[in-house]
Amino acid sequence: MDITQPDLATLFDQLGLPSEPDAVEAFIKQHSIAAEIHIAEAPFWTQAQRHFLAEALAEDAMWTEVIDHLDAQLRT
Repeated sequence: MDITQPDLATLFDQLGLPSEPDAVEAFIKQHSIAAEIHIAEAPFWTQAQRHFLAEALAEDAMWTEVIDHLDAQLRT
């Protein structure tokens, strides 16, 4: 059983994205989400990434807090 506490780096790993701090920062700077768009429906995700985000949020999975944090960062 994996008991690793998720953070942005592990979320980006899970999404198949570069997870180094500079890469995460660059991704956040390059992408934004309009207020009326759910994070899982943002146009820059692949279908697999959308599915993971929606499923993790629907199940109130261990990823929820980290996804919410990323969501907030993508809206500022």
